[in-house]
Amino acid sequence: MLRVAIWEQPGVFALSVLASMLYGAMTVAGGWALGWSTDHLIRPSFERGDTTGGTIAALISLFMGIAILNAIGVVGRRLGAGVMQFRLQATYRRRVTRQYLKLPLEWHHQHSTGMLLSNANADVESTWFVIAPLPMAIGVIAMLVFATIAMFAADAWLALVGCLVFPLVFVANVIFQRYLQPLATRAQQLRADVSEVAHESFDGALVVKTLGREAAETERFRAPTYALRDANIAVNKARGMFDPVIDGLPRLGVLAVLLVGVGRVRSGGADAGDVVQVAFLFTLIGFPIRALGWVLGELPRSVVGWDRVQRVLTAEGGTEYGEARLTSTKAARLQVAGVRFGYLPERDVLTGVDFTIEPGRTVAVVGPTGAGKSTLTTLLTRLVDPEQGAVKIDGIDLRELARDELAGSVALVAQTAFLFDDTIRGNITLGGDYSDDDVWDALRIAQGDGFVKALQDGLDTKVGERGTTLSGGQRQRIALARALVRRPRLLILDDATSAVDPQVEARILAGLRSAVQSSGQDDTGAATTVLVIAYRKATISLADEVLFLDEGRIQAHGTHTELQASTPAYRDLVDAYEKDTERRLEEAQEDAQLDSEGVSA
Repeated sequence: MLRVAIWEQPGVFALSVLASMLYGAMTVAGGWALGWSTDHLIRPSFERGDTTGGTIAALISLFMGIAILNAIGVVGRRLGAGVMQFRLQATYRRRVTRQYLKLPLEWHHQHSTGMLLSNANADVESTWFVIAPLPMAIGVIAMLVFATIAMFAADAWLALVGCLVFPLVFVANVIFQRYLQPLATRAQQLRADVSEVAHESFDGALVVKTLGREAAETERFRAPTYALRDANIAVNKARGMFDPVIDGLPRLGVLAVLLVGVGRVRSGGADAGDVVQVAFLFTLIGFPIRALGWVLGELPRSVVGWDRVQRVLTAEGGTEYGEARLTSTKAARLQVAGVRFGYLPERDVLTGVDFTIEPGRTVAVVGPTGAGKSTLTTLLTRLVDPEQGAVKIDGIDLRELARDELAGSVALVAQTAFLFDDTIRGNITLGGDYSDDDVWDALRIAQGDGFVKALQDGLDTKVGERGTTLSGGQRQRIALARALVRRPRLLILDDATSAVDPQVEARILAGLRSAVQSSGQDDTGAATTVLVIAYRKATISLADEVLFLDEGRIQAHGTHTELQASTPAYRDLVDAYEKDTERRLEEAQEDAQLDSEGVSA
């Protein structure tokens, strides 16, 4: 992990280490200056009983020069370490995100959202926490070497006495690493658990509120939160025991040096300046040892984060792309040939699905719940690949298309409309180069221009997180406009108008059909083939053709009138949907009437 970090940021790392070495050298030079000043300036002044301006100026110049160089080293090492750490964090966040985009939908189904959030955020951060003290620790190794050489040069016996603490420091580090590793692993896993529960609670806020589950949800969040608290306390207890040991061992060395040094000075084996120098240098040795301790203290958590991030970056199953291009600007021709797909090995969701949609036609796919309609949309947009068979546009297998080629020709509008915490314009364009006229045209077809114009800020209205300031029908119309503004050659609507009333839905589909026909007549425009997952009879009747999907197969196809006459299962299903829609509409009208009577009263 450390080798990778240094390899990826060699320039910044080298500068920060050099600055740290400068700091270490100047710190040792301070010890030498203190010993030299004691013997050559301070003691002679005491013996003479006076001092001179030249002596004071020499002392000030010596220590100020060392201090300035020392400060340059401190600033350099801290700045370099910070830049290196944050660059690595940013780089690996982008890599994890790119890997998420590359991995197929099946992989995402196997991992919770909380874990994915933790991998991209907390795990990446913890991986590179160790970088903050790393250049300093490596640089101050030079300080440790310089200090050791200076101590042996001053008095070898005193240096040997002090150096007895080094084996103890090594043993303490080994014990600490083995004790902390499992604690750090558990704490990192619990961070992902907390993120997962929190994400589910936020996503399910409507369910929690409407069913009065606040207390239960709070209790569910309490368990992993308290577990994370206890795990973090355990980690910090371990560090709390380790840090004083690392700090204390060099001080024991200082005491040993002073005790032996006093005897050597009395016996004439050493000068007072040598003892002062060695004792001072040993106080300095405590800092590089502590800096190494900071690195060793962060390593367990960083290694855990590194392992979790690497599991994402080394995951297999990425979507492969070809080099084919879609050159036509007209409506797409869609072919589904012998497609089989299943989420579980023993159960197919779709089996032997075959159909062709000619350019510019509108086709409705109708089927009961669980028939595989939404799975079909994921295959048509290549969120997943079929296990057998092929999906083709203009005769080209989707697997042969170049990256982003499909997105330029196909648009999917899902039943659940997702909006970003942005303006209406931003949610429709998503950063694309579209004029306001393009946006208003798309809104007009989606029957959303009326309510947008009524808003105080129009297209600049902020919709809030997930579009919470808009109704469900308004969100769906914004999502539909988002697809239409891109003028897709194939438009897939997965029950994308379920939240609007039938009259508005009819106007949307009529406007869509009109736009498709007019663009098809205009050589400069791009006509659209439309596939709609439909339930309402009014929607189905507007389609040129209907595909009846049941038990993972196309059981029948034809016009709505033909299927009603020839396929009892289709007729029963559509009639049941129609009766349920009428019942809900009557209930809504009755509720509105009761509300109005209550207001009048």
